[in-house]
Amino acid sequence: MSKGLGKHPDKALSAIKVRQLTKPGRYADGNGLYLVVDPSGAKRWLLRTVVGGKRRDIGLGGLSLVGLAEAREKALTYRKSAREGGDPLAERRKARAPVITFSAAAEQVHADHKASWKNGKHIAQWINTIRTYANPILGELPISQITTPDVLRVLSPIWLTKAETARRVRQRIGTVLDWANAAGLRTGENPVDGVAKGLPKQPDRGLHHAAMQYADVPAFVSRLRASDAGEITRLAFEFLILTAARTGEVVSAMWDEIDEFDQTWNVPPERMKAGKLHRVPLPPRCIEILALAKDLDLSSPFIFPGRSAAKPISNMAFLMLLRRMNVTVTAHGFRSSFRDWASEATHIPREIAEMALAHAIESKVEAAYRRGDLLEKRRDLMEQWSRYLGYGDEPKSA
Repeated sequence: MSKGLGKHPDKALSAIKVRQLTKPGRYADGNGLYLVVDPSGAKRWLLRTVVGGKRRDIGLGGLSLVGLAEAREKALTYRKSAREGGDPLAERRKARAPVITFSAAAEQVHADHKASWKNGKHIAQWINTIRTYANPILGELPISQITTPDVLRVLSPIWLTKAETARRVRQRIGTVLDWANAAGLRTGENPVDGVAKGLPKQPDRGLHHAAMQYADVPAFVSRLRASDAGEITRLAFEFLILTAARTGEVVSAMWDEIDEFDQTWNVPPERMKAGKLHRVPLPPRCIEILALAKDLDLSSPFIFPGRSAAKPISNMAFLMLLRRMNVTVTAHGFRSSFRDWASEATHIPREIAEMALAHAIESKVEAAYRRGDLLEKRRDLMEQWSRYLGYGDEPKSA
């Protein structure tokens, strides 16, 4: 092979010469492009160029697959990319990477996150809504190519007819696309961010957790206690209102969570939305409710068992009771009633009311310095709430 001196070669090779070369070596065509003849006789193309200030050799393929003209075209493309600050090798690796579809990405996100989700029903619902509503349109599309119009096609058919489901699907599609951006599978803005401009305004169907005005709650409690509902249901609902707890926390309450000495209910982390132990101070009527439930002697680990002692009461029991009483609110809505009362009818500081509801502290700085749970101050608040609902300081008979 002759290296030559002086002027650099430019298109020094020809198709005929390429076929005739048999001696092992490297033959310059010009502009960094070489034909390499291996000792075995195989011939391949090589581009020598500078990428990021360093010399790099980039293989362009064997002669049997890449002819002279195509090799020159590839070499030109790679040199241009390198001059503009790109990395031809990285770009080629990315182009050769397997295509990740939306459905595959969604399954990966679900697998990565489900260990941190405590609610088994939510784990199943998350991926099922993706499979049902998103995958028929997005499933086989490369995750890198999904656009806002694609997301709009998913949401439009259900946006007005299944409003809550549509909002959840939108949020979950956004989560998958955010993951793809973080994983380097796509670039640019999340297509979900702009989809609202193409969707009609959803009609106001009322609050998801419709609440009763706090001024009406004492009268409701009186009606509740006089109702003909089953005793366990009445006691459980009364306990829910008095403690301002979430429905799921009450229906699954167990006897071993009650500290009779401190008169507290210790809700374990796995049943709390924030994943932390929540101590609930129990006013006198709650203590009486527990005594009444224990007197029923249902031999159940649950304070408020269902038809089977091995299972807790269903939260549907609350819904059916409210329907029979012709009250258009939800059991969860009584937490809002309590919060409004604490804000408008007491001088209790905001953070105590928020802690009574087991709400997460929004300020990271405040959360970092908050070590206690203000139990005694919350006990005073819950006793005030009990008195407001019509209970005196001493327990009343059922």
